[in-house]
Parts: sequence; C-alpha cells; structure tokens
Amino acid sequence: MSINPEQFAAANKAAIDSLLSVANTALASAERIATLNLETARSVLEDSVSGAKALIGAKDPQEALSIQASLAQPSVEKAVAYSKSVYEISTETQEQLAKMVEAQFADFQKSVGSMLEKAAKSAPAGSDVAVAAVQSAIAAANSAFDNFRKSAKQVADIAQSNVAAATSATTKAVKKATAK
Repeated sequence: MSINPEQFAAANKAAIDSLLSVANTALASAERIATLNLETARSVLEDSVSGAKALIGAKDPQEALSIQASLAQPSVEKAVAYSKSVYEISTETQEQLAKMVEAQFADFQKSVGSMLEKAAKSAPAGSDVAVAAVQSAIAAANSAFDNFRKSAKQVADIAQSNVAAATSATTKAVKKATAK
C-alpha cells in the first residue's frame, strides 16, 4: 500500500492547520491574560492612590482604622474576581484545546479504520487473526481515550466547584471581618 503525493500533501496541510489552530488558541489566551493583568495593575494602582489619599486625610487614628478597614473588602473582592477571571480563561483555553485533540483523534480513528479495512480486504488468507488483533487493539485504544476524556472532564468539573466554593467562602469571610 503506497501513499500518493496528494495524500501526503493533504496530511501535511492538515498537520500545519492543526498546529496553527493550537498556536492561535494559545496566543489568544495569552493576550486575554495580558489584558487582564494590565487592567488589574491599573485598577490596583488607582485604588492604592485613592486609599492613600483617604488615609492621609484622616483626622484621627480611629478614622484611619475605619478607612483602612473599608478598603480591605473591595481589595479582596477584586483579587477573587481576578483569580476567577484567570481560571475562566485557562478553562476556556483547555476546553478549546481538548476539542481540537478530540477532532484530530476522530480523524485519526477514521483514517486507521479505513486503512485497516483496506488491509483486511487485501490480506492473504489466514490473516484473520492478525486483523482481529489489530482491530481489538484499536478498540482498546479508543476506549482508553474515551475514559481519559471522561476523567479529565470530571476533574475539571470538580476543580470548578472547588474554585466556586473557595471564592464564596473567601468573600463571606472578608465581609464578616470588615463588618466587625
């Protein structure tokens, strides 16, 4: 069985397209993180300046403590929001990359299935056992990939639940602390 030049060119084009998709996804994610970081840095600087001005304007230590306490909650809430945004960007990127891998694996499965079918048709008599063994190995690989995908999804769901719970607990703790 030989590969003709058109098949070779198509395979190379598919590999390059796939690589470009991965690179574009990674760059878009990096751009979103960089933008988030710049916006957060700008916000922190503005909050720090306004907080410092408010503290300088305090008339007595009690007022300074009150001002300082009032600045804590918004800072923690912004830190939690920042962490949540980073997590969301990372999760979206991971999901996009997973979809690309799944699509490539599906294409690979079709290609191997087609190749195996052609090989089985042109195989010499008595090679049924070898073909069945290869088909069994492919079925096992498909099952392992499916189990891996399901496990990764479960881990991502658990992580997302944990992030939501931690965010909620942190926000509640800060509200309690600043209320006192």
